[in-house]
Amino acid sequence: MSDYLTKARARNVFYGGSLFFVAVFGALVAHSHRTIASTATPPLTDAVRLGKHVWEENSCINCHSLHGEGAYFAPELGNVTTRWGVIEDPEGAYEVLDAWMKAQPSGIEGRRQMPFFDLTEEETRGLAEFLRWADDSDLQSWPPNDAG
Repeated sequence: MSDYLTKARARNVFYGGSLFFVAVFGALVAHSHRTIASTATPPLTDAVRLGKHVWEENSCINCHSLHGEGAYFAPELGNVTTRWGVIEDPEGAYEVLDAWMKAQPSGIEGRRQMPFFDLTEEETRGLAEFLRWADDSDLQSWPPNDAG
């Protein structure tokens, strides 16, 4: 018996190995689909769409991150309404956001400051709704809700 790999043996090793790894890949895909939790988001409303438009138009992501995406110059906003304690209160979210934005820039020397955005009440309400929507998305406890 020869120790060399014949063409027939090489073909059998190739096909057998390919089938084995396809089966392993299929099993891993099936396992992932059974164990990975879904990330559900609440439905989009017109206010949320407006808020997303305001977010994008004013390039908020250039300073803030949203669920870990964006810049880290200013605080993460993916969980801001939970930190403010207004996740369930649309009016409270608007009031806190409106007061914060009207207080910017604060005039404190040497401090990072948010520029003043001349938003209408409707735009600020939409932005508050967008932040509530982002906070209400099921992201499996990410980001952590510490006071950052």
